[in-house]
Parts: sequence; C-alpha cells; structure tokens
Amino acid sequence: MADHPNAPPPPATTVGEGAFGLPQASSSQPGVGIEDARIALRRDRLLAALTLIAGIGLVVGIPFALKEGAEFFLPTTGALVVAIALIPLLEWMEDRRIPSSIAALFCVLLFLIAANIALAAIVVPATEFFRLLPSRIGRIQENLAPLLDLYSNLEKYANRTLRQIASTPIRSSPTAAVAPPSSILELAATSAPGVIIQVFYAILVAFFFLSGWTRMRAATIKNRASFGGAMATARVIQDVVDDVSSYLGTITAINIVLGLVVAGAMHLLGMPFPLMWGGIIALLNYIPYFGPVIAALLLAIGGLMTFGDIWTALAAPAILYGCHLIEANVVTPLIVGHRLTISPILILISISFWGWVWGTTGALLAVPLLIILQTVLGAAGKPDIAGFLFEHGTLVRQPRPRRRAFLRSEKSGETSVDSPGSPA
Repeated sequence: MADHPNAPPPPATTVGEGAFGLPQASSSQPGVGIEDARIALRRDRLLAALTLIAGIGLVVGIPFALKEGAEFFLPTTGALVVAIALIPLLEWMEDRRIPSSIAALFCVLLFLIAANIALAAIVVPATEFFRLLPSRIGRIQENLAPLLDLYSNLEKYANRTLRQIASTPIRSSPTAAVAPPSSILELAATSAPGVIIQVFYAILVAFFFLSGWTRMRAATIKNRASFGGAMATARVIQDVVDDVSSYLGTITAINIVLGLVVAGAMHLLGMPFPLMWGGIIALLNYIPYFGPVIAALLLAIGGLMTFGDIWTALAAPAILYGCHLIEANVVTPLIVGHRLTISPILILISISFWGWVWGTTGALLAVPLLIILQTVLGAAGKPDIAGFLFEHGTLVRQPRPRRRAFLRSEKSGETSVDSPGSPA
C-alpha cells in the first residue's frame, strides 16, 4: 500500500543512551555507538586517573608547604583558632551594644593578660628550678642507684663513657647570668626578631578577624545563591564556633582545676614552686595522651631533684596520674558529653601530624583543628574515596574474556555494551 502523501517522514536513526549514560547505538549504526561508548569510557577513566593523581599530589605536598611556611601559617592558624574560641564573648558584648572594634580589642587584651599570667606562673619558676639541675645530678643518681644496680653492665659502660668525657679538657668561656623573662613582653624582647613579628602579626589577625566577624558572617551568608545554601552556610559557621569555643572553654576550665588540684597536692608533698607544676600540667593536658606522659616525666625529674627518698620522689608523678585518670575517665566525659566525641585514632593522627609540622604549638592546636575539619566535613559530606576508586568503573579493569566478547560484538555489529561499572 502506498504511503500517504501527507504522512510524516520516518524518524531518523539516532544514537541513544544506555546504562550509566553511555551512548548506545541503534540497529542501523552499530559501529558508531560502540566507538562512542569506548571513547566515553576511556575519557572517564582518564579524568578519574588525573583527578586521583592531582589529589595525591595535593595531599603529599600540603604538609611540606605548611612546614616550610610555618612562619606564616602557624601564627595565622593559631590566631584564627583563638579568635574562634573568643567569638561567644565577642557576641555577648555586641549584644550589649558595645562596638565591634572595642569588643574585639577587649577580647584580645583579655587573652594577652591570661597568656602573660600563665607565662609568669610557668616559665619564670621553671627557669629557676631547672637551672639547679646540674647541681642536683648527685641526688638524682643516689635516688636511682637501686634501679641502676639492676643494670650493672649498662652502668659500667655509662661510667666509662662519662669518665672519658670528664677527662676531656673543656674550654671555659666567660658567661653572664641571664635573668629569666618575667612577662610575655620581656620574652618577646629577648627572642629573635622573627618571633616578635609573628606574635605581633598573630595579634593583628585575631583583632581584625574579631572586629569584622559579624559583617563577614553576614556577607558569607547573603552571598549564597539560594535560601537553602544560605541556611546551610549559617549552620556550618555556627557549628564550628559552638564546637571549638565549647571544647576550648570546657577543656580550659577542666585543665585549670586539674592544675590547681595537683598544685595543692605538690604543696602538701613539699615540692617547690607548686603553682609552676600546676601550670605545666594544665598546659600539657591540652595535648591528649602525650601531654600527661610528658608532665609525669618532668614531675619525676623534679621529684628526684628535690627529695632524697625515691618513693617520695615518685609519689609526685603518681599523684598526677591518679588525678589525670579521674579527669579523663570521669570528669571530662561527664561535662563534655558525647557531642564532641572524636575517634581516638583520629586524635593520635592529628597530634602526630601537626606536631611534626609545627612542633609543640602544632600539637596544642591539633584537636581544635580536627574539630573544625570534622564539623565542616560533617556538613559538606565526607569524600567517598573507596567509591571513587572501585565503583562505577572508575579504576575497575575489565577481564580479558569480556574484552574479547566486546571486540567480537563490535565486529558482528551487536548493540549491547558491557556496563563500565561491572565488577572485574
């Protein structure tokens, strides 16, 4: 039967989309669809490989960049962490109609006063106390003599080495006694010019960040393209501020109480400079796991320098560890709760990483930085590395029999294409 003269022409043969969005050929163009599928698969895998290589290079390069640029990154990061912790105080003063610049100046001055008090309570007595270490070596050896007797061979080797060192003539050079710094300003004045510049730079960063915090937060939220994006941005900013400020505020209060308790115990035990030991313990307790161990070692050295009985000397670190166990297992979980629970392995990795990059200061900043990163990733979504590598054909290699079948189907003109996400 003849076609009607006004009938529409038959539809042209086109290439459609198959599974996973890959081109699928129609029955009239089998070779074109198969070739497009192969090109798309190669392009996707090439982009995935380039992205993976770039990501690995970024992850490997960032730590070395942070370490080499510590003169810039360390004061900037420290100032921002301290400023974030001071935001609740800033907002409290702004709610009472205090101008932002004045409130920011008050917050920075309050932190500097607290740092100066901590320096005067820790550094000055510690300098005086450990200056006596060379003259107390004999007492330390007397206290450790019962333990050293158990390792007689090692002791003989150590004594022979010490005699060789002692028999070597020492060139004496005239040295003048240097008084320890009594304030943070005096410490900065006696330090290298680079340290002074870094401290001053960090103070300015904290001040300008706090003074412009309200405007910066409002601008960040208003610049979002959608209402949902603005609300998500506001929620992430508020969560970061709440988590960091509540963690640092709570841990600071707990550490101060712990330091005062240990200082009181050291005073009753007869240790000199009990407030110094309380300050050292409060400061080192900001570093989970490692800090109390270092504090106990320092306290053991101080006890061996002070007391003539080894058991009295070791009572000082024993008291510290008893107080720390109560604080870490009862007080801190009861006060902090489960809202800021972090995996212990993440804490260890963070402390090791930031300690390697920035030393002791980096170890002190490790947990706050981990909290910020965890809060942001919790809102933005964590990267699915395993899915990126092994799902949807990203790095999955097809087995050879399936490749032969793929080539046979291409030669025969069949339209079916194996899914790139098929398991290898």
